[in-house]
Amino acid sequence: MTPQNVAVIGAGAAGLVAARELRREGHKVVVFERENKVGGTWVYNPSTESDPLGLDPTRVVIHSSLYASLRTNLPREAMGFRDYPFVAKNGAQRDPRRFPGHVEVLEYLNDFETEFELGELVRFGVEVRRVRLEGGKWKIRSRMSVGEELDEVYDEVYDAVVVCNGHYTEPRIAEIPGIETWPGLQIHSHNYRIPEPFQGQVVILIGSSASAVDICRDIAGVAKEVHIASRSVTDGTIEKLPGHDNMWLHSMIESAHGDGIVVFGDGSAVCADVILHCTGYKYNFPFLDTNGTVTVDDNRVGPLFKHVFPPLFAPFLSFVGLPWKVVPFPLCELQSKWIAGVLSGRVSLPSSDEMMADVEAFYRTLDASGIPKRYTHNIGDSQFEYNDWLASECGCPPSEEWRKEMYSAASKNRKVRPETYRDEWDDEDLAAQAHEDFRRFSKGNRNLSQ
Repeated sequence: MTPQNVAVIGAGAAGLVAARELRREGHKVVVFERENKVGGTWVYNPSTESDPLGLDPTRVVIHSSLYASLRTNLPREAMGFRDYPFVAKNGAQRDPRRFPGHVEVLEYLNDFETEFELGELVRFGVEVRRVRLEGGKWKIRSRMSVGEELDEVYDEVYDAVVVCNGHYTEPRIAEIPGIETWPGLQIHSHNYRIPEPFQGQVVILIGSSASAVDICRDIAGVAKEVHIASRSVTDGTIEKLPGHDNMWLHSMIESAHGDGIVVFGDGSAVCADVILHCTGYKYNFPFLDTNGTVTVDDNRVGPLFKHVFPPLFAPFLSFVGLPWKVVPFPLCELQSKWIAGVLSGRVSLPSSDEMMADVEAFYRTLDASGIPKRYTHNIGDSQFEYNDWLASECGCPPSEEWRKEMYSAASKNRKVRPETYRDEWDDEDLAAQAHEDFRRFSKGNRNLSQ
């Protein structure tokens, strides 16, 4: 096996587990993290950006998109890394609930960093400015602030780069005819933190994602009215949400007008104060210069073999954590194992031509199914099949059956109990199986090779 000198960009969950797997495989690892702590998107920041829509390129970017009330929408047993269970712990800052708040997730990632001594690999407060292939090696230019008006710039060379910079920072905004004359406030959920600023207002929320479901209920407690515009409503009906006297579900917005009126596709109209876009994010790699080889086209990052390797640069450029509508931590763990094994030569890849043919066949399948490019990395329905393929490539066991069943049970419970699913569930048997499985990874008995 051949050790490589590897740069990891980002010290969130993906970057931390990538660093661990790369070091386990014998590689020399440096992690670049622009913030002063690990955790990535799980580091709550009460500050918001100067542009509430997040479109101004000159704005100071706030990395995190967390809102204060956020709790996980998956049980902790299913969320954790495969060999480092996300179990409740005692402590003043700890949250023992099965669906804990965001502070607990960050504490878990801090525990993970400490357990595997990853902090020594991380360069904090260092921003990667450019990544470019020169002479068969990857040249990385980074910047570290050393004073209010003084930066130090470094140029270094690495054998390989693993991109783990997350994808919850660059907002996607809904296109609304007439919005340029509409006088109200527009904001993206990236800049939502607490409901109090919406006291007594009429709010239109666009979207039906997990964050949209949370935020609309958060705001409904203080707002005069909340109107949800969702593509899931296609029959033209207006529906009041059960349990809420001031929240309605509409079809998508048809137009906005200079008098403050917003018209929905169902024919209804409201005079609104705020339009809140819970419309997702764009993949963004402003530092990556591949001379057009790797592009982001309508949120399709490509071409990528199995969402990880650009065929022309494989295995020396890779991405971790791009798929969405997934259980992210175990997926990132398996992607990282695969990358580490391929870089050392222990695991083989197909040829560049074979990988490109696989990518093109995948794109043809999406096109034939009528799936837009922006859903290329949505693998929610096939995530465990994908994870098990990765595990097979790495020589690891497939996903635990309890984890698959727990994910399915949690998804069904969210639909049946949208208001209370985090505190009421019927999968105690699966939780018991998980905790029995976790005994293998107790202190002094952790199987670090799995």
